[in-house]
Amino acid sequence: MLQVPEILKSVIKNVVWRINPAKKVIYLTFDDGPNPGVTPQVLDILDRFEVKATFFCVGENVSRFPDVFDEVKRRGHTVGNHTFNHLKGFEYSTDDYVRNVKKASEFIDSRLFRPPHGQIKPSQIKALKDDYLIIMWDFITYDYDKRIEPEKIIAEVKKRSRNGSIVVFHDSLKAEKNVLQVLPEALRFWKENGYEVCHI
Repeated sequence: MLQVPEILKSVIKNVVWRINPAKKVIYLTFDDGPNPGVTPQVLDILDRFEVKATFFCVGENVSRFPDVFDEVKRRGHTVGNHTFNHLKGFEYSTDDYVRNVKKASEFIDSRLFRPPHGQIKPSQIKALKDDYLIIMWDFITYDYDKRIEPEKIIAEVKKRSRNGSIVVFHDSLKAEKNVLQVLPEALRFWKENGYEVCHI
């Protein structure tokens, strides 16, 4: 698992890595949906634990699966922009990248933005920061990596969770096995240890 080093957080400005470390809160987020094969099951787990999360959605997926996207919002979760085509920022010019983010905004009405793969250039941050709150993460679960067993992921969740952590899971087909097994265990752990789990 990757917990972002403090030195990196101090270098990359105008983005959010962690929220209010003074409060015992976990900010739960999901990337890459909506997906009809996974997102509804994730929503059901969240309902079971009475938790709201933030879903950073790919515009192309929203356009393909609007009913699933609407269900995320109907159940009281927050949504954010994850570009239209899940772009890696390092591979695109600032103009092309911003254009893709704006295209996603035609389908996703939100000021929250998360760059796919965490890839975003300083020039792209500068171009987006006035219109979007750019949300990174305190740690990412790598639930999409099929080489990693669920037991390993939950062990890392327990090790790395701390006040104000922004935590990344994925509601994608690649993550299906891991997220559906790990998420209930993570939610149980956080609740048993006195964390409030909420959306951004």
